[in-house]
Amino acid sequence: MIQDILPHVYDNHYEEHTPDDDSYIMFVKGGRVLAEAKGEASNFPLYKDLKDYVKECVYLFSIDDKKYFLAKEYDSIPEEGYELVGLRDYYTYKEKHMAFTAVTAFQLNNWYRNNKFCGRCGKPMTRSHKERMMECRECGNTVYPKISPAVIVAVTDGDRLLMTKYNNREYKRYALIAGFSEVGETLEETVHREVMEEVGVKVKNLQYYKCQPWSFSDSLLVGFFCELDGSDKIKMDEEELSVAEWLHRDEIEMVYDGISLTNEMVIKFKENK
Repeated sequence: MIQDILPHVYDNHYEEHTPDDDSYIMFVKGGRVLAEAKGEASNFPLYKDLKDYVKECVYLFSIDDKKYFLAKEYDSIPEEGYELVGLRDYYTYKEKHMAFTAVTAFQLNNWYRNNKFCGRCGKPMTRSHKERMMECRECGNTVYPKISPAVIVAVTDGDRLLMTKYNNREYKRYALIAGFSEVGETLEETVHREVMEEVGVKVKNLQYYKCQPWSFSDSLLVGFFCELDGSDKIKMDEEELSVAEWLHRDEIEMVYDGISLTNEMVIKFKENK
């Protein structure tokens, strides 16, 4: 999956660091992250080459012995020799850890951008120098990076898997049932509720599979396999879904992409593992 970057080692322990010339600097704009314009052989820009563009930067994380910094404030983005690359376009790069690096920088950039002011009193927030936290010096409010628990659910019935497609979303391919946990709810309760809300069936024998950080929605996705309990008649939520149907494992055409938990779970079922 996207976070599986071995043999590279990701270290997100926060400390105050000052970039050196060979640190990487991450420019994020919308859903794109700046890279050297060298195609699949490219990398992220070095601080020494773009330091004149950066007004303020903040340490993000390290991968192996290299430190990565976010260009938190900048006047412009260099054009010659560089290009803004869409997050999903990084999936095609030969250096697979670049996709994980880009989406994690994107997530943290959004968090800093969305917490400039205190949600309690409205005063400006200040970045902590001891941990990854924003704090309000007026009222004492503290904010940490947003991580929302959510479930991915593979509902099985023998050799059949319940597959869905989202409604009114850019992503048009098959997916599994998914949803965020609500306040006061266990992950198991989320599974039962989401399945009932989206397709109107009951499930049993929940089995945890694995989890995945998913920066696009500030989520920690938790995967479950479970079995149909009772009637297989689908009552689809047409506001949420455009398709909900049972597919035999031989009918599933999805191929392994090495990116998402959903994809890995579908392939695991397809190959009867």
